[in-house]
Amino acid sequence: MSDETTPVPTRSGFVALIGAPNAGKSTLVNQLVGAKVSIVTHKVQTTRAVVRGIATHDNAQIVLVDTPGIFKPRRRLDEAMVTTAWGGARDADIILVLIDAERGIRGDAEAILERLVKVEQPKVLLLNKVDRVKPEELLKLTAEANEKVQFERTFMVSALTGSGCKDLLAFLAARLPEGPWYYPEDQISDLPMRQLAAEITREKLYLRLHQELPYSSHVETERWEEKKDGSVRIEQVIYVERDSQKKIVLGHKGETIRAIGQSARKEIGEILEQQVHLFLFVKVRENWGDDPERYREMGLDFPG
Repeated sequence: MSDETTPVPTRSGFVALIGAPNAGKSTLVNQLVGAKVSIVTHKVQTTRAVVRGIATHDNAQIVLVDTPGIFKPRRRLDEAMVTTAWGGARDADIILVLIDAERGIRGDAEAILERLVKVEQPKVLLLNKVDRVKPEELLKLTAEANEKVQFERTFMVSALTGSGCKDLLAFLAARLPEGPWYYPEDQISDLPMRQLAAEITREKLYLRLHQELPYSSHVETERWEEKKDGSVRIEQVIYVERDSQKKIVLGHKGETIRAIGQSARKEIGEILEQQVHLFLFVKVRENWGDDPERYREMGLDFPG
């Protein structure tokens, strides 16, 4: 008799995460992947393009698509972000619908559920921040959401603490179709490092200036040079729309941009596992929100 056992077939697929702004999508993606691949701030709508995080569980590779928060668009950039979010959902094998249990089903969350009725992909409901809500309220929310949309399963999770996330990963790993993995085993994101580094700096910018600075800012990595000593020199440009915004980013005697740079450099260095020399520049580019090239840089389609 042969000692050989039949190999367990691998599974893989794309799982889109959709929800209202600040429902906790980016935090959940980072939690499921086990590493930071998506920026997280208390400022809503900070995820602009589709960010893919790659989680492995048992024999399955789960490609998590963190989409921008879905909301009623007011500007061209908003419109591009919402279109991208729904596009990410339509291309997925499974759709995870994240609802902030504290906020409940109202506003943007209610509008998302109404639109989901016409979406054919398998849908799974995630109630987030469940540690802050009474059990009876969670049961009412579950019933209300399942009346509006036919969900395969409902999971109660805390993206921040990881509660319920192992059960969710196990379900996704078993539910995805059989097939080869899309990415190498040790890869956690399909974002190029240049773009991920720019996203980290944008996160630090928002965390530092969330009240003073509007959404009219964008970070691009313009130069990436690997040095002979094993370090890397990175030059990034922070684009704003007005001189007044440039002064805010620079701060008194350059204090603000220096602090942003120090924080970003530390985190980029930890991800790269090498010494980073980060140089930040601030430039005014009026009406960059109407420039098709900037949208391409962010991975968004330019709305006509």
